[in-house]
Amino acid sequence: MTDLSTAAGTLPVKTRRVVMIYSRYERFWHWSQAILIFVLAMSGFAVHGAFSFVKFGTAVMIHSWAAIALIVLWIFTTFWHFTTGQWRQYLPNLGGLPAVIRFYAWGILTGAPHPYSKTLRRKQNALQSLAYLSFMVVIGPALWSTGIVYLAYPLWSHLAVGTIGLPAVAFVHTAAAFLMVTFVVIHIYMTTTGKTVTHYVRTMITGYDTIELTAAEAAYLSEDEPGRLGN
Repeated sequence: MTDLSTAAGTLPVKTRRVVMIYSRYERFWHWSQAILIFVLAMSGFAVHGAFSFVKFGTAVMIHSWAAIALIVLWIFTTFWHFTTGQWRQYLPNLGGLPAVIRFYAWGILTGAPHPYSKTLRRKQNALQSLAYLSFMVVIGPALWSTGIVYLAYPLWSHLAVGTIGLPAVAFVHTAAAFLMVTFVVIHIYMTTTGKTVTHYVRTMITGYDTIELTAAEAAYLSEDEPGRLGN
């Protein structure tokens, strides 16, 4: 195939096209995870006595079942990421991190252009990749591991007599939960920084966004995956 290039002969020609960059499973995972995290946060606050309209026993039951559902979702999603190769999306390009941080620190306030554009192979900028990687490798495992240990307390309670075993587990679980809530709050705020206030939300609902495609990528999608190309 002849390599298309610009007049300078060094850069591939790129065109902006509407492309489905988030698959059905990614969107299902995103929204079902969001619902489960919300249920876990509300039931968790209820367990700690922040809400009085839910009984303690009911809050514990809801929290436990939502946690089990989220763990199962994470297991399937981890399998999906590795079998599809999508795990590479979360390897941050640290070289582009300073520019993205500067943009969100003050560039966004002065109307500066975003230093990163989505591509077919890289849907997240360096800061997003680093945040999602921390979410899936640190915060998530800390939550589900301590949650499982907490639920299994009757099996090891005899070993915890006279120790700080259960309080330590509860502290780590609660700390990870607050980190999760913080991540979600920041995530919701970041959805308002797109081209329009609803741009990112709409993209995660439909799966489609406008990105730059090389001539080779556009030819591949037109030939092998035409359903991913929008109008």
